[in-house]
Order: sequence, then structure tokens, then C-alpha cells
Amino acid sequence: MSQTQTPLIEFINVSKSFGAKKVLERMNLQIYEGEVTTIIGLSGGGKSVLLKHIIGLLEPDEGTILFRGRPVTGTGRQGVFAQGEINYMFQGNALFDSMTVFDNVALPLNETTNLSKREIAEKVMTRLRETELADTEYKFPAELSGGMQKRVALARALITDPKIVLFDEPTSGQDPVRKNAILGMIAQYQRKFGFTAILVSHEIPDVYFISNRILALYDKQIVFQGAPDDLENFDHPFTREVIHSIEGLQAELTGLHSRRRFKLLYHNELKKFSPGKAYTIVLFSLNYSANESNEGERNLVEDAMQKMGRLINKHFDSVGGFSTRYRASQFITVLPDADMGETSDILKLFVADLEDGGEPDGEKLTDFGGEFSVMAGLAEGHPSLSIEEVVQSAQERQAEIARMSLSSGVS
Repeated sequence: MSQTQTPLIEFINVSKSFGAKKVLERMNLQIYEGEVTTIIGLSGGGKSVLLKHIIGLLEPDEGTILFRGRPVTGTGRQGVFAQGEINYMFQGNALFDSMTVFDNVALPLNETTNLSKREIAEKVMTRLRETELADTEYKFPAELSGGMQKRVALARALITDPKIVLFDEPTSGQDPVRKNAILGMIAQYQRKFGFTAILVSHEIPDVYFISNRILALYDKQIVFQGAPDDLENFDHPFTREVIHSIEGLQAELTGLHSRRRFKLLYHNELKKFSPGKAYTIVLFSLNYSANESNEGERNLVEDAMQKMGRLINKHFDSVGGFSTRYRASQFITVLPDADMGETSDILKLFVADLEDGGEPDGEKLTDFGGEFSVMAGLAEGHPSLSIEEVVQSAQERQAEIARMSLSSGVS
């Protein structure tokens, strides 16, 4: 997506106060069409207030909000919503317990359109099929799993065919596996329906895997706008106070370093190298045949990734290496003091442990079920090469080191 185009939404010097408390101060930001944009920051820092300005529930005290390059305030903004441009997926879903799935999803159409009952029914049933909710229309929210309730809330948010969907802390209060399943669902349907997604979240680094663009809210202003990878190199108090305060989620997921911490370790190790010294990296990938649209299988895949991370930590970090989750299904390990031969020997022990079960408490990676293969590629690095160049070399050398084919029992 070219950032030279006109932003879909733009804030220019927007300020907002509640009494004597200033929440937003001369804020500037841009959000681009067709992307997943995530707003991150500390709890109570103004993220929800910012979201309410986007959707029109709040008006700025000062400044201008542009939609497709045109100011939208007061009655002008209501015109945007009348066209169904924007919808909202509430934190906690906000489903009505006394209403069926059908009636929950149909509610926006009943409230805001003049469609006939037949037209509404056709539209609702189509959306339920598209979000894998067929045969649930007569059920009540309490009869559904947490993941299915999330899909009902998303189906309701999408029923008016909005161009923009806002998500307020969509994974709040969820365990690590459920967090990634929900984020995966948002990414899947954003690709399928093509809406612009705007998330408010503090789930770092989980949300990096689905975001095109990150907005960092700190001290009443947006202090960073850009790609997730660029945020890792952003030198600002925000990174020390906000990211460092919550990057422990990466350890919660896999026992590995956050990507930011990984890069700091990497650069610090390079400083110790003599010009001719080499090091080795291993790029791991987990390839699987799970159905992305099946909530149970997505959970199993994420569970397998967690176990994989702990197994990598067990074998490679114990000999002086350090690792991170590089992509949604990839890990990188750097071994500063091992050559290719020594790394190959460690990898053999890793494979034997992988096939034997993997974890000392008896939890097995093979408990994942389904079918998957583990790939690994080794590459030699030098201080003159960037980590990206070495990773590319490892990618080209990847080969399968293990394959599991089991019945997952997931329908």
C-alpha cells in the first residue's frame, strides 16, 4: 500500500480534554485504506478515546479529522455513518443474551435500514455462512463457544458491508492460544471481505503478526506511525516504558525473546566479533495442513508453535544461543559461538527430542494432531551482513527435518 496516497482517516492537531484532564494533545495520525492498523499504548492512555473520535462518538475540542481528505465533524460525520462506512466490534462482544444469533446479527439492519424481512433474512444467512456460523441462527450466545461468539460479533459488525471495522481490545482477558486464534480470525476475514481494520490493543507482540501499520500512543500524542519492524528500532521513551513493560507476552507464548530484545542481543553480540569471526543461525518453520477457518484447528496450531518455541529454547539457548518468533510460523536462533558443524550436531539432538516427545513434563509436540512438518535451514553469518541477509540464506537452505501425520480429532 503506497503511503503517498490520501489517507482514509487523518487527524490534524486533534486535542481532547475531560474537565481539567487532557487526554489527547495536538495529535496527528494517518490510517490507510485496506490495511490492518493497530493502536498500541498503556492502559488508560487514551486509546479508547481515540477510537471514539474515529467512529464519531466524541468530537475534538480542537483540530480536524479528515475522511478521504474531507473534514468530518458534527453533522458531516453522521453522513459517513449513514452510508454504513464504519462499524464497531465491541470489547467483550456485547451480544444480547436474550436474542438468537440471527437476531443479534440482524439488529443493525433492523435499526438502520428499510430492507424487507426477506431481504434481511437473506443477508443475515449469507453472512453467517461466510463466517462459518451456518446452523447456529436459532442458538443463543450462551450456547456457543467463546470463539464462535467472537465470530457472531464480527458477523454483526460486517452485516452492513462497512468499509471500516474498529476493534476495541478484541483479545482482552483471553489466554495466549485464544488471543492468537482471535487475531487470526480478524486477519482472515479482513483479507476475505477487504475492509480496513483498526484495532486498539496492548497485546504486544501478538498483534504484530497481523498488522500492516502500528500507531504508538504515548503521553497524549501519536509518537510513532509505521510498520511493526520499524517500531523495533524506534529510539524513544515509548519503547522503554510501554513495549518493555509488556513484551513479556513473548516469553508467555514461547519462552523466547521478543523481537526487539532479540535484535538488541544480536547487535550487541556483533560488537564483540573480530572482523573474521563467523556465527550460525537456524531458521525453523512449522508447515501445517490445518484449516485456517476452523477455530479448533487454529488453536491446535498455535499450541504447537508454543511447544516448538519451548523446545528450541531448551536445546539452543542452553548452549549460548538466543531465539525469537520471526513470523507467525517461523523462529530464528542465533548461535554466536558455534560453527555450522557444531550447530548441525545440536540440531540432530533437537530432532531426536522432537520425535521422542519434546518436553520434560511429558507434553508432546505430537499432541498437536493434524499433519505438519518441521523445516530447518542453517546459514553462516558475518558482522558485515545484516540479519535479514543471513535469514534469507537460511531460508534458501531449508529442508524438512521432521514430519508428523496424526488424527487431530477436530471436526
